[in-house]
Amino acid sequence: MADMFALAGQNLLSPVVLFFVLGLAAALAKSDLAIPEQVAKTIALYLMFAIGFKGGAGMAAHGMDARLVGALISGIVLSALIPVVAFVYLSAISRLPRVDAAAVAAHYGSISIVTFVAATEALKTLQMSSEGYMVAVAAAMEAPAILVGLFLAKKTIDSTDKNSGPAQAVPFREILLNGSIVMLIGAFVIGWITGEDGLSKIESFIVSPFQGVLCLFLLDMGIIAGRGLRQSRKVLTLPVVFFAMTMPLIGALIAAPFGWLIGLSAGGVALLCTLAASASYIAVPAAMRVALPEARPSIYLTLSLGVTFPFNLVIGIPVYNLIGTWIAG
Repeated sequence: MADMFALAGQNLLSPVVLFFVLGLAAALAKSDLAIPEQVAKTIALYLMFAIGFKGGAGMAAHGMDARLVGALISGIVLSALIPVVAFVYLSAISRLPRVDAAAVAAHYGSISIVTFVAATEALKTLQMSSEGYMVAVAAAMEAPAILVGLFLAKKTIDSTDKNSGPAQAVPFREILLNGSIVMLIGAFVIGWITGEDGLSKIESFIVSPFQGVLCLFLLDMGIIAGRGLRQSRKVLTLPVVFFAMTMPLIGALIAAPFGWLIGLSAGGVALLCTLAASASYIAVPAAMRVALPEARPSIYLTLSLGVTFPFNLVIGIPVYNLIGTWIAG
C-alpha cells in the first residue's frame, strides 16, 4: 500500500499530469486559456505518429512470435468483453437510458492512447521495460468495442420500437479510417518496416520533443475536461460518476490474467491493464456521433475525459504498475 501511494504521488507530480491539472483548473475558473483547434489536431497527429513509429520499431526488434499473437488476440477479446461488463454494471447502478449506457460502455471497451502514453512514461521513470508491440494491441482494441456498443444499442432500439432501427448503419468506414487510427497504424507499419535504423534517423524529432508536446496535449485535454464537467453537472449523478471511477479498476482486473497467461513482462502487464482500464475520447465519440446521435455526448464524453482520464492519471496508472509487478515482477 505504501508503494502505491508513493507511485501515485510520483505520478501526480509529473509534468504531464500537472499540465492536465492546469488546463482543468483554468477551464473550471472560466479562464480564456485555449489551444487553437488546428494546433491541437497537429499535436494529436504528432503523438500518433511518434507512438506508432516507436512501437513498430520495437516490434521489428522483437520479431513475430506466439506471445505477440496472444497479446493481439487478448486485446481484441478484452475490447469485446469489457463493453458488455460495463453495460451490465452501469445499467444495474444507474437510471441512464439504455442507449446512453450502451454508448458509455463502448467508450470503456476502447482505449485512451494518451493514458497509454502516460503509463509508458511512468514505466520509464520506474525503469521498467515493456514489450514494444503493445501499441499494436492498442490499435487492435479500438474497433471491437465500438461494434459491441452499437450492437447493444441496436438491441435496445429494436426492443423498444419495432419500427425504428439504429440511427445509422454501423460506421465501419468511420471506425477504420478515423484519422488518429490511420496515423497510428500507418506509422506503426512504417516503423516496423524500417526498424531501428529508421528510428535512429528521426529520433531527434520523435523522442526528445515528445514529453514537451505531450504536456501541451494534456493541457488541452484538461481544458476540454474542465469545460465538460462545468457544463454537465446536472446529468452526472453520483452512481454514474462512481461507475466512471470504478470501471477502470474492473477492466484492469479482467485484463491482468490475460497478461499472466500470455507471459508478458511486468511492464507489459501494466500496459495491458492500462489499455483495459482506459476510456476512449477520440475514436469512439466520433463513431457515436455518426451511428448513435441520440446518445448524449454530455454523458459519455464527460465521463471518459472528465472523470476516468484524470482518475487513471493520478490513481490508476500506479495501481496498474503494481498489478504488473505482482503478477510478472
